[in-house]
Amino acid sequence: MEPLLLAGCFFFVLIAVLGGGYWFLKEPPPLEPEPKPSLNVYTDQEDGPIRQTLEKIGSILPPSKDLDHPVRRRLMTAGYREPDALQAFFGIKAVFGLVSALGLMVVNLQLDASFSVAMLCAVCGAGIGYLLPERLLTMLENRRRQKLRQGLPAALDLLVLGLEAGQSLDSAMLEASRELQLVYPDLSEEFTLAHLESRAGQSRADVLLRLAQRTGEPEFRKLTNLLLDGDRFGTSLGPALRNHAEYTRLRRKQQAQEAARKTSVKLVFPVFFLIFPCVLLVTLGPAVLRLMQGIGQMLRGQP
Repeated sequence: MEPLLLAGCFFFVLIAVLGGGYWFLKEPPPLEPEPKPSLNVYTDQEDGPIRQTLEKIGSILPPSKDLDHPVRRRLMTAGYREPDALQAFFGIKAVFGLVSALGLMVVNLQLDASFSVAMLCAVCGAGIGYLLPERLLTMLENRRRQKLRQGLPAALDLLVLGLEAGQSLDSAMLEASRELQLVYPDLSEEFTLAHLESRAGQSRADVLLRLAQRTGEPEFRKLTNLLLDGDRFGTSLGPALRNHAEYTRLRRKQQAQEAARKTSVKLVFPVFFLIFPCVLLVTLGPAVLRLMQGIGQMLRGQP
């Protein structure tokens, strides 16, 4: 029972570290339904003791002020924009690697394994624990991109309404962010941040390029190119945005149809290995039993 208890303790500590890192790293949702724009791009939060420890551990690994770090870009795509998010992420990776190494080493020593085998398992556990947050970050990136992709057609419709009503592009983006805050908070946050950067004195081209870079979504790159071309050539943005909204809806419909067609192919293995044996057992089981019973009686010479 001791190895099972140690394994259970190890997984409990692993889940606790993961939950604590996610809790202290994730931005809290806005309290007010309509945020008031301010010039502060990052929200100041009071760091907890766990997050402070992770930041101190992670500050040893990456540069503390490297804004172009590829991991920082991935964190921004996942929605973590705090200045110390990079250090906290590397601290989580270091803690995961250490906990995994110690856990596997203790388990192997309890199972009466040799010290060399325990050290080898500890090294493997350290590598797995260090790479696991990368996989979790990729999942968070994909989930946030999916949310941004789902809210883009509605945001384009709101931008068209604002532009056709006589508003500027910045004002239309701000109104769209306010309307989308409850339904698509991630997209509302991106539009609000773009508006704040524009108010801070940055050019529209830089703001739009940073918007496409932060999201990492191809649809936002297309939208950025559309807005930049309209701003460069002086064309009307309303019809262009309306056509782009229809294009995004058509693309989502085609993607849904493609996923529906792939469903039958993906169901081949579950049907063949799980459902088909059960059907054979129910349908052919009684007949096989009767046949075996008849053959047994014939071999014993019974009438």
